Amino acid sequence: MIAGVCTGIAAYFGWDANLVRLGFAVFTVFYGLGALLYVVAWAIIPEEGEDSSIAESFVNKHRN
Repeated sequence: MIAGVCTGIAAYFGWDANLVRLGFAVFTVFYGLGALLYVVAWAIIPEEGEDSSIAESFVNKHRN
């Protein structure tokens, strides 16, 4: 809901977005990794309609 990561992952794999959100919540509560995985996914998954992700744009900008 914040960056659309769960919805994007769910749409890509054909899953229910609420199940993906639940998975991130479980990884956050029990393993402490959910929030980190969410931020990493937000950085590397391009937004809908975009050609590159935030991380890709950052790397390409600093490469020149």
